[in-house]
Amino acid sequence: MRKILWGLLLLIATLAAGVAAAVTLALDDVPLVNRSATFTPESIERAKRILDRNDPRHLRTGDVRTLSVSAQDADLALNQLLQRFARGTGRLVVQQGAAHLAITVAVPHSPVGKFLNIDATLEETGKLPTVGYLRIGRLPVPDAVANRLIAAAVSMSAPDSEARLVADMVQQVRFGKGRVNIVYRWQEQAPARLTAVAVPPEDQARLLAYRTRLADWSRRVPGESVPMTALLGDLFGFALERSAGNDPVEENRAAILTAALYVVQQDIAAVVPAAKSWPQPAPRRIVLSGRDDFPKHFLVSAALAANAGKSLADAIGLYKEIQDSRGGSGFSFNDIAADGAGTRFGELATARADGARRLQQRVVRGIDEPDVMPPSADLPEFMPEAEFVKRFGGVGGPEYDRMMTEIEARIDALPINR
Repeated sequence: MRKILWGLLLLIATLAAGVAAAVTLALDDVPLVNRSATFTPESIERAKRILDRNDPRHLRTGDVRTLSVSAQDADLALNQLLQRFARGTGRLVVQQGAAHLAITVAVPHSPVGKFLNIDATLEETGKLPTVGYLRIGRLPVPDAVANRLIAAAVSMSAPDSEARLVADMVQQVRFGKGRVNIVYRWQEQAPARLTAVAVPPEDQARLLAYRTRLADWSRRVPGESVPMTALLGDLFGFALERSAGNDPVEENRAAILTAALYVVQQDIAAVVPAAKSWPQPAPRRIVLSGRDDFPKHFLVSAALAANAGKSLADAIGLYKEIQDSRGGSGFSFNDIAADGAGTRFGELATARADGARRLQQRVVRGIDEPDVMPPSADLPEFMPEAEFVKRFGGVGGPEYDRMMTEIEARIDALPINR
């Protein structure tokens, strides 16, 4: 019996030492990849065209479509997802029949290494790609082991998980020269499953709480025109209350998204079908600097920055102004100022827990419009493309850059940002 006991103890100690050694080898002090996703108006235009070609409203169950994405845009999407969900960054290089993937994820509070580095090669198979090479930190993983582990993880994943959704819908992934082609079969249940992945139940419950609060506030607040600061004051007061037992960053995200959807009159039921039965807020004209377009710019940019990052928020704002200059209301630097102020607000609201609480407290104490919106009455607006190019040299021209530097300085000087 004593020998058996000692044998068991030795086995446990050996396994523990093996796990400790594997963890030590898997974590590094230096990142394999150190970069960030940078969106441009051109990348937003390409994404819009892809979404238009794959609009689910035009798909029926069983329809087979090919989603063709440039390697550049696939790399950009990878970085966006890693930054948003894993505090990481990555690099995707596509060649004929294969793709090389490098990923770095920051590991907080680790005594043996600061980064989890993954270096892998994915090989085309005619169906889903397989791992041809994998190294985690300094730990090489045999490709057969890696593929078995991935298959097991997918089979054990929940029916509504991202992994199961991809496995059920994606038929084939092809790597071409400079492109990734994804062949997928549309399913009737796909919208509901995508909703469950994009907006999990806990987030839906949080958004319901803020929609209920907004509906109550909209019926109590007097007047048809209401300052945006009053809307933020109420929702951030609610966020401060709820943060006593919840993550203040997530509370701020929900508050900003609720406000943004309200001012642009976008029904959240398009994303969360259950919201059709949620309380409906009374319509109010929300204004900033006496205008009802500024709150739309400010809050949409804040929501994008809070949920997807500054680069995407800036690129979408600039993309809209370029489109306006080509047939809309014209390119407007004061809209850019509202976009930038909103982006900065969204960043402050969600950067980290202590900053999120400080912003809640600052807003609840009371903010005026000059606290959050820079002076903009003197900024040029409503310029058709020809005038914009003539006066400012277009995007990237010397006068354009000078104007953007001036706007950024005004945003820096806002009391809310100091």
